[in-house]
Amino acid sequence: MPLCHSFTLGSLRCHLLDGGLQRLDGGAMFGVVPKPLWSRRITPDDRNRIPLGMRCLLIEHPDGLVLVDTGLGNKEDPKFLDIYGVENGGDPGPTRLEDALRASGHAPAEVRWVINTHLHFDHAGGNTLRGEGGAGAPPLLAFPNATYVVQRNELEFARHTNERTRASYLPHNYEPIAAAGRWRLLDGDGEILPGILARMTPGHIPWHQSIVLRSGGETAVFLGDVIPTAHHLPLAWIMGYDLEPLRTLESKRALLAEAIAGGWWFIFEHDAHTAMGRVVAEGKGAGLAEVVAG
Repeated sequence: MPLCHSFTLGSLRCHLLDGGLQRLDGGAMFGVVPKPLWSRRITPDDRNRIPLGMRCLLIEHPDGLVLVDTGLGNKEDPKFLDIYGVENGGDPGPTRLEDALRASGHAPAEVRWVINTHLHFDHAGGNTLRGEGGAGAPPLLAFPNATYVVQRNELEFARHTNERTRASYLPHNYEPIAAAGRWRLLDGDGEILPGILARMTPGHIPWHQSIVLRSGGETAVFLGDVIPTAHHLPLAWIMGYDLEPLRTLESKRALLAEAIAGGWWFIFEHDAHTAMGRVVAEGKGAGLAEVVAG
């Protein structure tokens, strides 16, 4: 995956940033889809894990640089990194996301807005970085001049975990932002900045949002985990990780119908090989045209 791939959407200059790689169980990633089907598309390793990108989106916006999702960060221990097969840099040097941001011609201090699709560790882990002094030191804000944006109910959901959810929500990724008074909390669908909108796409978790860009008659959607890879375009291909898979189904159904009708671009956060593509009708479902490799 290249560190940075740049493209233009209307008047918006955008950059797809490589936030690193992780490996998750293939069966969990494809839910009820049998392994003989999904393994034709992507080959698992000897631990049944498949490679998944942690792609982030940087937007050069008139109101300042906007970063959508932040990857994993550098705060997790070796056991965690081994379980999830993480390749992310960051120990002791810069993370992959920091390198990619600089490859785009920018630096962390220039980012003015950080938008999280949700607060799972592979989407919001790079919100903060290991504090000076190593293990035990308070985390630092990775983007010291940014306002961070998430759904209000997602932050509350992250703070009230249970046995199913607590492994994905790590407080050191979001509580330092609250302590610094840097959250802007959203309440459902709406415009975040001109041409950048939050669209609720629940199912993976109840308050998941995808980020919609509109400029010059073009539309692109940064999908987050509602359609994590291009392999998940079929309606029934839904992650076992999703808390409410039937809500995911309806989120996908509505999103795909609008995308096909409007010729929208989809940006895939977790596809290690396909970064984005224009959505088109294909048979009884959806496919991609004008594919941009990751």
